[in-house]
Amino acid sequence: MNDDRRGIFLVLLGMVIFSFQDVIIRELSDYASLIQIMFIRGLIGGLILLLFLKVTKRSISFGSAYPLLSTARVLLFFTGFLCFYFALGEMELAEATSLFFISPLFITLFSKFIFKTRIGIYRIFAVIVGFIGVLFIVKPNPQGFNLVALLPILTAFTYSISMLIAKYTCEKDTVFQQMLHLYWGSVFLAFVAWLILPFIEFQPSQAKSLEYLIRDWTFYNDSVVLLLLAVGVIGSAGMILLTMAYRIASPPVIAPFEYILLILAIGNGFWFYSEIPDVYSIVGMLLITSSGLFIFIRESLKKDPVAIETSLRT
Repeated sequence: MNDDRRGIFLVLLGMVIFSFQDVIIRELSDYASLIQIMFIRGLIGGLILLLFLKVTKRSISFGSAYPLLSTARVLLFFTGFLCFYFALGEMELAEATSLFFISPLFITLFSKFIFKTRIGIYRIFAVIVGFIGVLFIVKPNPQGFNLVALLPILTAFTYSISMLIAKYTCEKDTVFQQMLHLYWGSVFLAFVAWLILPFIEFQPSQAKSLEYLIRDWTFYNDSVVLLLLAVGVIGSAGMILLTMAYRIASPPVIAPFEYILLILAIGNGFWFYSEIPDVYSIVGMLLITSSGLFIFIRESLKKDPVAIETSLRT
């Protein structure tokens, strides 16, 4: 088995792991605090990564040659996935996942302004098609608008900027330094949020809608604690698999296989929650997926690595 095939296998395995992580987080939305999930996920992930670096005899460094950019990346990543995990508790799994997959479209657009990358007519068309797909899923109408549907889009937006920051800083900050920043930054920000939230007064209607976010932390429910630990372990395993995949294989070859996560989300949504996307959502998913795959393939042919060297979950 050559490196690309090994990379494809690792990506597929990583996506399977992430699909189950999303199901567990969805289950926890009725019992745990989202801030607590972010704290535990970061803590366990950070400890596992430190152990991985120690066992593999790699250097451990928490510093950064770009402290301001690294801090911005941590804030963007934390905020973005806070939004995504909140959306998982309110939306169908497949819809939330597919909206997150517009991140390659954002990366393509932002790379034009940050890296001065030339964007041709074909990629502009792909971006337009992708955002049309978003409209099919969100289904805006004059009678009402589902604001929760904006959260995965916000995640894709913040994620795209954070990935471009990672691309900019990768010459001096290693991928493992960047991962340490994300994990331990998540621990710090979740702890700060836990300290601040009790002092914020919410209206009764706000408190009910934000219960998942502001709920007291759970330590005495064994089932919930085990699920929280599982999120940390599973998420760490998935990130390590993807990191290994992108280090040994060609990004343009393996990146499109991350879209298997959308198929897994549809399957898990049906199996665990009897969710069946309507025809508009299916059309939107197809448009987003096809536009993202086109951008990956197009940039591979053009040898333009800006939007293809960034894993969708790293």
